[in-house]
Amino acid sequence: MPARPEETQAARIARILADRIITGEIRPGARLRQDHIAAEFAVSHVPVREAFRELQAQGLAESQPRRGFRVSEFDVSELREVAEMRASLESLALRHAAPNLTGALLDEAEEVTRHGDNASTVRDWEAANRRFHRLILAPCSMPRLLRCIDDLQAASARFLFAAWRRDWEARTDHDHRAILDALRKGQTERACATLARHVGWIGKRKPAGKNAYPPETYEISG
Repeated sequence: MPARPEETQAARIARILADRIITGEIRPGARLRQDHIAAEFAVSHVPVREAFRELQAQGLAESQPRRGFRVSEFDVSELREVAEMRASLESLALRHAAPNLTGALLDEAEEVTRHGDNASTVRDWEAANRRFHRLILAPCSMPRLLRCIDDLQAASARFLFAAWRRDWEARTDHDHRAILDALRKGQTERACATLARHVGWIGKRKPAGKNAYPPETYEISG
């Protein structure tokens, strides 16, 4: 991944490692080896340690006394907590963002949703889904709240990639369209309620066979 403008070495390393953790390339419980990562990025240990602390702040890594850092484990109970937090915080952000949403921005969000509907891979769908949420929430102009939401969405994405590692199937996101419809009509509370329900379903158990794998057992949209 190319560096972003004015991105520090530590931020770039954290971003790339976060992507690997979220997509499952680096598995839960795996050790993050400082020497190996410093060599890969051709940097000293200082930005690597800073990157590890950033991953820890995002809930993607944890520090072990005298053993360094490892990738955090995650489970469905954690996912339910994440979903409930997202439902509350994203609704709050949308309520503040709504007065600042323009027609052009809503058109862009609709185009992103269409891209997600036609995604051929889980990575493309997740990127489109996250982009949709960011587009409608960013105008709240509450950076601390948006950082919390970003971290929660990363946690949701980890489960998504784990669940869909075996295969992928495209889906039409009716909730995104309902949210956009409400926003276009100035129905902010309806948009917030739809968004809360949309992300609040994540991780809820649904009817499935005894040996069903995650996509058959838990809701993972959002």
